[in-house]
Amino acid sequence: MHNHYQPCIEALKSCIEACEHCAAACRSEGSPLHMQRCIKLDTDCAEFCRLTLNFLQRESEFADLVVEDCAEICRACGEECAGHQFDHCQQCAKACQHCLDTCLKAVAN
Repeated sequence: MHNHYQPCIEALKSCIEACEHCAAACRSEGSPLHMQRCIKLDTDCAEFCRLTLNFLQRESEFADLVVEDCAEICRACGEECAGHQFDHCQQCAKACQHCLDTCLKAVAN
């Protein structure tokens, strides 16, 4: 199972990194209240990607269920970040979209 999910595992790692970076950068922006939803979604997405990564690495029988939920959280986070012009938000949106696509492809096979 691990090889089947390898692209998803790599995308999860990249998404975790991008979301954590984006949340930290949003907190340091001039108006963190304006970025509050972005920060919350970044944090949720990073934490759920980390959970999903753990399920995949230990080859849980519930991996597909968790991967599908993770894809939905990545979608929400990516859509929020795409609406902000900061470079870190745009990079996070791309990482979330890649993770979403890779996760959905993994569970479709």
